[in-house]
Amino acid sequence: MNLSRTKQSPEPVPGIHSLAGRRIAMIATVSYHLVNQLGHQAEYFRDIGMSVVMVSSAGPEVAKVRTGPRLRYEIIEIPRSLTPGSDLAALLKLTKFFLTHRFDLVHSTTPKAGLLTALAAFAARIPVRLHTFTGQPWVTLKGPMRWASRASDRLIGYLNTKCYADSGSQAAFLASEGILPARKISVIGHGSLAGVDMERFDPDLQTTEMKREIRQSLGIAPTSTLLVFVGRISPDKGMAELIDAFRGLLSAGYDVDLLLVGPHDRERGGISVFDLDDALQCPRIHYLGYAPQPEKYLAISDIFCLPSYREGFGTVVIEAAAMGLPTVGTAIYGLTDAVADGETGLLVPPRDARALEAAFRRMLDHPEERARMGQAARRHCFELFEKSRVNAQVAAEYARILEMKCMI
Repeated sequence: MNLSRTKQSPEPVPGIHSLAGRRIAMIATVSYHLVNQLGHQAEYFRDIGMSVVMVSSAGPEVAKVRTGPRLRYEIIEIPRSLTPGSDLAALLKLTKFFLTHRFDLVHSTTPKAGLLTALAAFAARIPVRLHTFTGQPWVTLKGPMRWASRASDRLIGYLNTKCYADSGSQAAFLASEGILPARKISVIGHGSLAGVDMERFDPDLQTTEMKREIRQSLGIAPTSTLLVFVGRISPDKGMAELIDAFRGLLSAGYDVDLLLVGPHDRERGGISVFDLDDALQCPRIHYLGYAPQPEKYLAISDIFCLPSYREGFGTVVIEAAAMGLPTVGTAIYGLTDAVADGETGLLVPPRDARALEAAFRRMLDHPEERARMGQAARRHCFELFEKSRVNAQVAAEYARILEMKCMI
């Protein structure tokens, strides 16, 4: 069944007419996140009559946004790392920007943009200030950096009118950790930041010949079972365990390849915190780097991998699901919302390479079960996370909260 072409009625949006003419700002630290994750949502808000400004640091993705009378892009450099001088400059620019435009609502995502937006919007007395948590960096930090990151999240929770998490398990975690009270955080719909464009992430768009050519260009045999990872190549994504488990599969004689798609995260003065070069000594591990069309590489793959230590939800998991791929991931908050263990994929304890290898073996040894999980994953994605459903749910929440005019 081609779900992406299945006709569906538009989602009814309670109070949608009250949104016409409303001025909103959507803010994230980097354009990659804002455009790729929320670009279609910004266009949806414009199409229902809202005036939308997207705000982030500069990046090549900005050119992809179809700006016009009710949708524009504002560049304000927001550093990802802790840099007091640059952070102060960004805070002052955001505050001036909010004072000038007097938005009805501002909505931030990502940690640094969340903190600076909360401070600036509070100072500018923006009536409705929202933030969506998409994962907590402090979960994998230690010492003063952990304390500072936790304190930042608590301040975000305090200064905003309302906060959201992109998964129910993350919302419960934040409340249990005392970051903010349970009454002040919720999940819109079934979670995810902005859903999935299932017309884009459609496995039928790639013909058999196209898939063969892509595999051939990467040096991957047509008969090999392909494991794929899409995301930042960094330790907190479970890279060490993934490589270890994959090498175990090769040692056991499985005909498998591993494709890594995404930027190699470099921190601490440009020194890589994951030795990718060592992993690439294995001829059956392939590194592609950042790819603007990850769906092409999901289409040639058989199993999606995400052995992460922390995730807010794992949007890439539902993108893989839309492509009909089952996921082998970790049983952490966030992923437990995106993957139905035993139904749309398999979840294992984090930091456990042997458990990860065992899950891969089960997928490889039982191709019928793997195919069933992939089909179930695509249905699950369509029923809960198709983008038009999620956009309508967010719009309904905006209408509700603007009507209430909640003030802290």
